[in-house]
Amino acid sequence: MEHRQLGRSGLRVSRLALGTMTWGLDTDADQAAEQLSVFHDAGGTLVDTADVYQDGHAETILGQLLTHHVPRDEIVLATTAAARRKPGPFGGGASRGSLLAALDDSLRRLGTDHIDLWQLHAWDPAVPLDETLAALDTAATTGRVRYAGIANYAGWQLATAATHQRAHPTRTPLVSTQHEYSLLDRSTEREVIPAAAHHGIGLLAWAPLGRGVLTGKYRNSTPADSRGAGPLASYVEHHRTERASRIVHAVLTAAEGLGTPPAHVALAWVRDRPGVTAPVLGARTTGQLKTALAAEELTLPPAIRAALDDISAPQDTPPQP
Repeated sequence: MEHRQLGRSGLRVSRLALGTMTWGLDTDADQAAEQLSVFHDAGGTLVDTADVYQDGHAETILGQLLTHHVPRDEIVLATTAAARRKPGPFGGGASRGSLLAALDDSLRRLGTDHIDLWQLHAWDPAVPLDETLAALDTAATTGRVRYAGIANYAGWQLATAATHQRAHPTRTPLVSTQHEYSLLDRSTEREVIPAAAHHGIGLLAWAPLGRGVLTGKYRNSTPADSRGAGPLASYVEHHRTERASRIVHAVLTAAEGLGTPPAHVALAWVRDRPGVTAPVLGARTTGQLKTALAAEELTLPPAIRAALDDISAPQDTPPQP
């Protein structure tokens, strides 16, 4: 698998990342072990998790696998601190105290002394930004975190945070941002991707298959064993629209012409978009992951890429100066 620099940093990661959102939900520990082995054997290095996935259980599963299954030093370990606001005096959202406590909990569950890429899950308007970002600086200077990133920040929020961190050489620069990005959702192109490019921040694209819709499996019905029929049904329904149907048809047509699965077409499109470092593969099964990883061999012909660009073009119009 090819590797890329993450933003303007010295960190190199595989250009496909393994996500763990379903681990401990509808992907059990044995299946997770298979997925990690398949990903590692394919040359993948970037594994992404979060402290909110099954209330930390996904991190626990991953930590056990990094202890006994795959060498820790061969994985770029990324996790995300949600620091959810809870009742009581210690539910401080993205406050310095809550974030550093969340980091220590993640380190314990993951069984490691450092996180390679620690990410802030969301902007917290109730906490001063300099306090939130100070937690990144403390985490890095104490050796618990190697690189820092953000997730789900709006374009202006990303630019503000990046500028704040770059303003002084002792602060920890932001090297990555995570956002949903696929042929079905190109809203990040409006402000987030330009802001990230300007500040040297790499994009990790989650839901690159449009929450599974771009594989075509929901075209006529909802498979009984799919996410759309389980606890993530509302997550999938978000992209089951008439517009999505037209885009899925274009993907299926391109896949048929290329003699490749639709997932390969959708993933290759995202992977090679400007500003993208890696799509995050959230496979539920090992079979799905193997199919997705095989997209590494595909580069879309210019004519097909142009056709997909056209049919999936964002419908909103940028504001006029």
